[in-house]
Amino acid sequence: MSTHILVIDDEEQLRESLQLVLADEGYDVSTASTGEEALELLEDQSPDLVLCDLCMPGIDGMELLPRLTRKLPEATLILMSAYGSEKLALEAIRRGAYDYLAKPFLPSEMLFTIRKAKERENLRRQNHLLQREVDRVVGERPIVAASEPMIDVLEMIERTAEYKTTVLLEGESGTGKEVLARAVHSQSERRNAPFIAINCAAIPENLLESELFGYAKGAFTGANKAHRGIFEEANGGTIFLDEIGELPLPLQAKLLRVLQEEEIRPVGDAKSRKVDVRIIAATIRNLESEVALGNFREDLFYRLNVVRIVVPPLRERRKDIPLLIDAFLDHFRKTLGKPVRSLSNEAYSHLVNYYWPGNVRELENVIERAMILCKGDVIGADDLTNSVTEKPSESTNMDGSINLSLKTAKRQMEEDLILKALKETEGNRTHAAKLLGISHRSLLYKLKEYSIRGS
Repeated sequence: MSTHILVIDDEEQLRESLQLVLADEGYDVSTASTGEEALELLEDQSPDLVLCDLCMPGIDGMELLPRLTRKLPEATLILMSAYGSEKLALEAIRRGAYDYLAKPFLPSEMLFTIRKAKERENLRRQNHLLQREVDRVVGERPIVAASEPMIDVLEMIERTAEYKTTVLLEGESGTGKEVLARAVHSQSERRNAPFIAINCAAIPENLLESELFGYAKGAFTGANKAHRGIFEEANGGTIFLDEIGELPLPLQAKLLRVLQEEEIRPVGDAKSRKVDVRIIAATIRNLESEVALGNFREDLFYRLNVVRIVVPPLRERRKDIPLLIDAFLDHFRKTLGKPVRSLSNEAYSHLVNYYWPGNVRELENVIERAMILCKGDVIGADDLTNSVTEKPSESTNMDGSINLSLKTAKRQMEEDLILKALKETEGNRTHAAKLLGISHRSLLYKLKEYSIRGS
């Protein structure tokens, strides 16, 4: 994305010379001969950097600086003058300038000053984003893996992280899709660039486009200045689009264009801007079914579905539960300041055998609540929620409603028995089949039908 520079100087020859040098370096350049003309330009433009002369007819540079600061709070201002002095430079900085160039200066001096200013702005932006991420990451779920399904997921992440390839994460709510997206980013060459997550279902449709792509000044009522969208904020880094299946069809077309052309167009802007971002998308929906129903664009689905990673629910990775329990105990010992060291055997048994419809997020919440309620240093069964300690009725759905389907009850019973048999035989399918009284082939069929890993 090209940096937009505004040059303000009453010397026509110098303006044209600076414009040529800056354009040759790839900058987008506008010029103004007076302070008044510059202020008029700013009604329609929002430059990233301003080179402003000190002595001009009408509004001079020193008077113009605070007005530029108010109109362009995020822009970098550099003052130029043939009447250089340390006192003048300090006064310019006090009024909002980043730096001061004494005329005559070499093009290399000017370009070096601009590069320094850009580096400072990039650091400021990254620090701002990092602070935002630090606030969000508190309490983030850890990634642990002892089960075969989760080890497969982590190996897939490791193999794909270094490439810019789009990744589609599928899985139930609470399985840790955003945590895995961060893992992809942190293992890539983009790790030092921004990672920005956005939930497509959490933002109203009429605001989502401007949130993603930004908007130009005057694009709509209240747009008093241009606004960078998430794609520009994350330039060079990674964007995580959670609940991508909730993206409205019109925005799906615009996202497809971003993936194809690697450029965005802010709302109300006539010009497109190049961006370099990696897209990681996540969904709890079956996007293939959504395509068939006409709710999701087929071409966008294929663009997103380059690397598809299915995140297993917690009930299919029970070997990970003890590791997660330990990780959450350690985390909440620090954040809550409570000396809880372990769980009772009864409490531990409840956690390992529970169905976990809310997956890892539910386990995290259960541990946090238990640590708050715990009076000693060992969490007991009484400290756990009733949903975890009460054995669910085979005729009750996870949401508490009555399920009278014999087919569903039979499936639940078979799943429970298979999981118990596999646990009893430490994952040995042949022995588990004997305990269940079925053939080894029948067990393999059931494992596939119920998406149960034999581990």
